[in-house]
Amino acid sequence: MKIAIIGSGYVGLVAAGCFAELEHDVLCVDNDATKLAALARGECPIHEEFLPELLKDYRGNRLVFTDDLCGAVAASEVVFITVGTPPGPEGGADLSSVEQVAREIARGVVLGNGGYKVIVEKSTVPVFTAGWVRRVLTMSGAPRRWFDVASNPEFLREGTAVCDFLCPDRIVVGVNSERAAEKLRAVYAPLTTGAYYRRADAIPPPDNARIPPPLIETSTRSAELIKQASNAYLALRVSFINAVANLCEATGADVDQVREGLGADARIGRRFLRPGIGYGGSCFPKDLDGFRDVAAQHGCDFRLLDEVKRINAEQRERFLRKVREALWTLPGKRLAVLGLAFKGGTDDVRESPAIAVAGRLLAEGASVVAYDPAAMPRARKIFAKEAAAGQIEFAEDAYAAAEGADALLVLTDWEEFAALDLGRLREALRCPVMVDGRNVFPPARMAEEGFFYTSMGRPAAEPRRALKVKKAS
Repeated sequence: MKIAIIGSGYVGLVAAGCFAELEHDVLCVDNDATKLAALARGECPIHEEFLPELLKDYRGNRLVFTDDLCGAVAASEVVFITVGTPPGPEGGADLSSVEQVAREIARGVVLGNGGYKVIVEKSTVPVFTAGWVRRVLTMSGAPRRWFDVASNPEFLREGTAVCDFLCPDRIVVGVNSERAAEKLRAVYAPLTTGAYYRRADAIPPPDNARIPPPLIETSTRSAELIKQASNAYLALRVSFINAVANLCEATGADVDQVREGLGADARIGRRFLRPGIGYGGSCFPKDLDGFRDVAAQHGCDFRLLDEVKRINAEQRERFLRKVREALWTLPGKRLAVLGLAFKGGTDDVRESPAIAVAGRLLAEGASVVAYDPAAMPRARKIFAKEAAAGQIEFAEDAYAAAEGADALLVLTDWEEFAALDLGRLREALRCPVMVDGRNVFPPARMAEEGFFYTSMGRPAAEPRRALKVKKAS
């Protein structure tokens, strides 16, 4: 099937590569000439497993990058809108890019000269957006019988987005006509029939994948609400376990034991029950605000979402208090920071709690030496002024970051951090102090390895043998 993807951001690029993997012919549209040229050369602008290989395999063949939006729409049967929907001044989504694209899509529908098309909103949008897109298309000259508007929200996790797309828990399709439903069933047929997974060259599904995935058909309004409600609920789970971790600290309990008992309940499960320094990224904060704004606009009191936000913000403050308690004073201290991305497996630093914490440490007079496996190029841009002033440095690896530092702070849950040589790390530090904001390490092991170790919701640990403390250089 011929598919157009309008927007080559995170969602659009992953969708383009994956639809090509499913043997569709894809036209990926963007108005950024520099970005298009880089994509045409085979460069991948985001850190995402399997995506560089997909772009390399299919560019110029099943996957073509173009700036001709009208031509792409005219040549396609299904058009996915994947442009940005950033938060507006009042917290709701800014849909100006969606509106602008809808007007241009109308021209492409007319240019298609009667070929029926399904226009699909894949960006995260508030309820009623499909109706507005339909209205804009009609007002812009697209004959109503030539198109339908559908909603097909994405549920991609950064770092595992390709696997999430190709091996999803579910595929949600919001449609208001059987004709549109048929088109979208055909788009996803390689997944829902299981045909893709029988291919010898298929990307291997995770062990817990639901294969084939179910396709859930709803109205457009229900699909729009499913996306925002899903992210709001996941944010709630993160804030809930963080609040539980705080109670564990206050009572002397261990959050790892508590969440093991919680997660063993089939009604609850273990996912998103890991305490830390709070959620971040481009989705949870924005979608929570957007969902709250939709509720307020329609007279629904959803104060639970306010509490989710409050707990998340407080978690960063609690972590900073732990750092102060571990070091007594911060001005003049040299701090090694492991992790700058908002989560492991990605280079995304948008709304990253790690970036926020690092900024606060700098503001309080500490110097920072940071390491992240993927996010340092983006972090350098954020901290350009501080780097020029010598307040922050970027290390080539975790051991270099730790060299001569007064403490090491773990801010992102990269898997490679759990595999670090703790003896080498301890020897690199001036003082064997670690404040672990992601509970990467077991406290008992850290005590055995000679660390003064503090984490989230678990008892602190101290060395079990006498230590040799390095002299300040």
